[in-house]
Amino acid sequence: MNAQAYPIEVAFPDISTHERSDTGIAYVHTFDSGIDGPHVMINALTHGNEVCGAIVVDALLRAKLRPRRGKLTLAFANVDAYARFDPSKPDAGRFVDQDFNRVWTAQTLDNSALDSSELRRARAMRPVIDTVDLLLDLHSMHEKSKPLIVAGPLDKGIALSERLGTPATVICDEGHPEGRRMRDYEGFGDARSAKNALLIECGQHWEAGAVAVARDVTARFLVLSNVVDEADLPEGWTLPLPDEMLIVRVTEPVVAKSLDFRFAGDYTGLEVFPEADSVIAWSDGEAVRTPYPDCMLVMPSLRQLRAGVTVVRLGKIEKRIARTQ
Repeated sequence: MNAQAYPIEVAFPDISTHERSDTGIAYVHTFDSGIDGPHVMINALTHGNEVCGAIVVDALLRAKLRPRRGKLTLAFANVDAYARFDPSKPDAGRFVDQDFNRVWTAQTLDNSALDSSELRRARAMRPVIDTVDLLLDLHSMHEKSKPLIVAGPLDKGIALSERLGTPATVICDEGHPEGRRMRDYEGFGDARSAKNALLIECGQHWEAGAVAVARDVTARFLVLSNVVDEADLPEGWTLPLPDEMLIVRVTEPVVAKSLDFRFAGDYTGLEVFPEADSVIAWSDGEAVRTPYPDCMLVMPSLRQLRAGVTVVRLGKIEKRIARTQ
């Protein structure tokens, strides 16, 4: 597995100017148009070292973007982890105590016996998130890989991904054994609810290209949700749409049992193995094999390796969608 230190190609914005807000929740800003429409949220810094979303949300706040219809929330999530980011140890800046994106069940948030920096922040943000209709959660990846949409397991997530039109690969999955993500919280993960959410993996954490993807998907999401018009957004944010989208269903995660885990190759993601039973890794000395032909690796990485962590997910291509010209 590639363990190189990726270069930091972008400047981390000073977000301290955004701490105070009318919501009473630090770094969470909600603007109400006073006109009927959805409550749309653009969320950055679910992980403290994933800077592309912070650059986008910072830019929108500085541009004083306001909704024409409905409500718009612009938020920075794990600001404590972001404040501790150390360029000499960039992978350590993901969280303070636990992964902020593994705590999103009502049962976990309601359990006063549980405490961490991330749980305190999630509980503070929860009253706003409970009112959101459409969530865009901006992320990036440990390894340098093509961007993708994490749409969740439901048809409504796939449909929203198709309407958004980019990035080209849509991953449908149940989440992580460690805990539930924000994009699956309550109504977002309920097929009976009109609420919907997408998580975008924009590229490698610190590459300039991830910022371009984050700008593109944010601009398209805001226009698609109808809270703003295209002319309201910064010029030059959108990119050309891909010629084809792939819908990929994750069939199973590969979870490390211990630190004794290694991949068979220098994988970065979206590799497809034509043959079933291909060896892709070793876990505690035992081979990990692909369970079916044309198996795709989704976000393989050992940078957060420990027992119980998902190190890669295995996916099957369900559908190809060609963009009409």
